[in-house]
Amino acid sequence: MELLQAFKFELMPTGEQARKMRQFAGACRFVYNKALAFQKENHAAGQKFVGYVGMAKRLTEWRNSVDTPWLKDGPVHTQQHALKHLEAAFKNFFAGRASFPQFKRKGLGDSFLFPDKNQIEVDAGNGRIKVPKLGWLRYRKSRDVLGEVRSATVSLRAGKWYVSILTRRQVEWPVPHGPAVGIDVGVARFATMSDGSYIAPLASFRKHEQRLAKSQRRMARKVKGSSNWKKAKARIQNIHARIANARSDFLHKASNTISKNHAMIAVEDLKIRNMSKSAKGTADAPGRNVHAKSGLNKSILDQGWGEFRRQLEYKTARRGGFFVAVDPKNTSRTCPCCGHVSKENRKTRALFACVNCGHKANADHVGALNVLAAGHAVIACGGMAQSGQPAKQEPAEGACAPVGILVL
Repeated sequence: MELLQAFKFELMPTGEQARKMRQFAGACRFVYNKALAFQKENHAAGQKFVGYVGMAKRLTEWRNSVDTPWLKDGPVHTQQHALKHLEAAFKNFFAGRASFPQFKRKGLGDSFLFPDKNQIEVDAGNGRIKVPKLGWLRYRKSRDVLGEVRSATVSLRAGKWYVSILTRRQVEWPVPHGPAVGIDVGVARFATMSDGSYIAPLASFRKHEQRLAKSQRRMARKVKGSSNWKKAKARIQNIHARIANARSDFLHKASNTISKNHAMIAVEDLKIRNMSKSAKGTADAPGRNVHAKSGLNKSILDQGWGEFRRQLEYKTARRGGFFVAVDPKNTSRTCPCCGHVSKENRKTRALFACVNCGHKANADHVGALNVLAAGHAVIACGGMAQSGQPAKQEPAEGACAPVGILVL
């Protein structure tokens, strides 16, 4: 099968190359914002949306204009792709998948893409890549680049430049290995598996919270735009980058281990945005336990549940396994032995004690068992599992079995 994979490395540019990369990123940002302003003017005048072909003609005019001659210093393909990004943003807006495109700000998401594979050359042995108008760029080689190079994206983050090399290669169709597993995510335990094992949370933001707050207070006392203010801002960016890097490393290692050792993975289809909404309320209807809810929201977002699910999904598919998301309703209230559903079964956050049969166990482990049973039911019957379905119930004669359909 065909596999698309990106390899990301930190660049080690010279001073001249770093100056050019800032210039190229600024040119792409300028083209994006100018095209967005043009689209807004057209909309205000009652005219139709102009597609990529029409905007590409205007890009030629802008590059040849006496007002913006510096646009010619940058590669034209990177600026054309900025227009494609804007067109994709509008398509997502028209389809209801995203909000209206916003103007880009300097220093926030600066990047540019080289889409022509014939203009990119990778020297993996010496850890360098050649791109138009920048020449050979050295990068910190952490692994080999596998496959045929398709494109390269250069981005700036916390004062450091990175390159993401997209490749394509043919691989053998994978054969999944291992048993099926259900996963229950939480705050006290990051992920609890149906086999009884669990992964402790990293909580990278909590570890750096005080240091971050101290740096933010120092920045607030600086004159905005001054040299000291810029230095304080850079320190804050470095802390945020360290938090994000630690979380990303933790999630990749956890998802890689789980997907490698299990042929089927079932998780809860959680609505994280709804779970982490503010409880502040309004002036007329103020919320309750606002401080406690704020702390819970911070802990939920610190775990990275959404990114964890995304990584599990694509890594399981890459290894040929099955991934299923089930309805989270009553997964922590259903007894895995008798199927009794009651909120009284959840005595505390950590203790599950069935009021019907007396079964006691860790609440997260019970949730993982029910998630696994619901996942089997979804795959076997092609629908959502019934609430109250016990995890260990034997199927009735002639009925489709909620468990045991996948034995790999």
